[in-house]
Amino acid sequence: MNEARRLPARKGRNLPDEPEEDGIEQGKRLIRVADDKGLSLTQRIANQFYLLSWKTPIHGRRLKGKYPLKLLAVPDDQVPGDPRAGAAIRAGYFLFRGQKLPIDTLDFAALSVGPAFASYLHGFRWLRDLAASASREQGAPIAESVMRKWLDAHHETPSEPAWRADNAGWRLLFWTAHAPLILSSSDLVYRSLVLNCIARTARHLDRSADKAPMGLPRLTAWSGILAAALLIPGGEARRLFGEAGLKRAIDSGIHADGGIVSRSPLAQMEAVMLLSMLRAVYDVRRESPPACLTEALARAVPALLGLTHGDGGLASWQGAGAIDPQSVQAVVQASRVRARPLRQARDWGYQRIVAGSTIVQVDAAPPPVARLAEAGCASTGAIEISDGPLRLIVNCGGAALEGAWVPRELAQGLRTTAAHSTLVLADSNSTALLPDGTLGKGVTEVELTRQELDNGSRLDISHDGYVRRMGYMHRRLLMLSGDGREVRGEDMLTPAERRRKPQRQPVQIRFHLAPGVEPTLTADNQGAVLRIDGGALWQFRAGAGVLSVEESLWVDGDGRPHPTRQLVVGTEALPGGSSIGWLFKRMG
Repeated sequence: MNEARRLPARKGRNLPDEPEEDGIEQGKRLIRVADDKGLSLTQRIANQFYLLSWKTPIHGRRLKGKYPLKLLAVPDDQVPGDPRAGAAIRAGYFLFRGQKLPIDTLDFAALSVGPAFASYLHGFRWLRDLAASASREQGAPIAESVMRKWLDAHHETPSEPAWRADNAGWRLLFWTAHAPLILSSSDLVYRSLVLNCIARTARHLDRSADKAPMGLPRLTAWSGILAAALLIPGGEARRLFGEAGLKRAIDSGIHADGGIVSRSPLAQMEAVMLLSMLRAVYDVRRESPPACLTEALARAVPALLGLTHGDGGLASWQGAGAIDPQSVQAVVQASRVRARPLRQARDWGYQRIVAGSTIVQVDAAPPPVARLAEAGCASTGAIEISDGPLRLIVNCGGAALEGAWVPRELAQGLRTTAAHSTLVLADSNSTALLPDGTLGKGVTEVELTRQELDNGSRLDISHDGYVRRMGYMHRRLLMLSGDGREVRGEDMLTPAERRRKPQRQPVQIRFHLAPGVEPTLTADNQGAVLRIDGGALWQFRAGAGVLSVEESLWVDGDGRPHPTRQLVVGTEALPGGSSIGWLFKRMG
């Protein structure tokens, strides 16, 4: 697959050598394939024919086989569920991102919920939430009643989204990890039906796993196959088949630096959780996991930690909300990988600069290609800043968390360049957002140079997102002082070579403030005092333009928007080029 081609590193000039353990490469160009248009018409037609084949007698015969009489073991699910969602299930309804669905009227054949809610139900992730708030005796009757509803609707004939490869993979993992909740019944016919459905699902995945989208969906499908191979009697041949498939899925779906190809922190955390659940299957069978699994976890955890702020929670990149520290910690603990945060993820595309109590994160790569990410964002060059456990500058985030609080229209708006802390030229996106939700033309090339000096860190990044439409290259220079008290930046718009002469265009440089940060403008409208609730005082100064304060919002990890403010530096791009310097300085 060539969806995320990268060119070899280009060494910068006259830069001091960095210690190898730092992992800092000094010059590289990152490429996004220019003809990224998602699935072609031929691919979409072929996919529809494949889905129709699920309803044929041929596919039905492929799913037939021996009826397993039992599971060989029950693996431990070490990631705790959401007690609030579990309490809601005990009260008679599912609760997902503010949406409620009564259990007594639940019809799996005609779910009237959004895609994410449907995946939560079909993947049986809710079993973890139920287990977090109920004992086996309390939860088993509820789980069995829902299980019977699902079997009535979907046991016989596969269909989407119920039997989509990723939903089927998650379902096998959660069915086996929480088997006591769904297999406690004394009804032997029901128990046999559940065990047979586990076997049928594994046979379905045997033929569909490699057709799942690259990245997390394909990893999930192959993990489900391996869970079935290890927990259903007679799975030796499937285990060999599954381990080979898992290695292919890891090689194509996780970069060498440990980052997932969709570039989403949410998907990264899911991948770490997924591989940890799969390793628990090997553990309960006292079998050694394949090297590709342990190596992938060892790479993926540092990459995930690289996007944490001082509070331990995740930053808001590529549609993810700000996942809370407790959730991140639980997933990392389940992985049993002890590692430091990755400072530089070249292929995944993030830079982390740390000094004193200050952490700066930078999106330093093109957006993900359309076929790998449903909520990819035009955020190249954006930053986030935190001071100790408190956040100062954020991105809006949350485009991938559609629900009661984030409707589809808002989710699309959260993917724009203006929803991120970076420069916006002529009120347009650095990478186009197309009407069908995919990412269009824009950033195809990013050049990056990083230096670690005695008096701080320096990052120089440029992208071509505005070249084709407006003739400007955007270059952002960032410097963090050695004590972490100053973050200096300079945004430059320069005429691109071999392009028509650019015209005057309005420019806004946006810095979205975290909740609890209160800005007060200075009299000259070129600076602001930023008071962090319970934290330090910061000062912001712009070297050009006019500074104003506008409304903004920030989406937390549960998909809830919180009102906040943003600093906006308004100026103008000139045909000969423009430069706007700015400074964040910690006071006291």
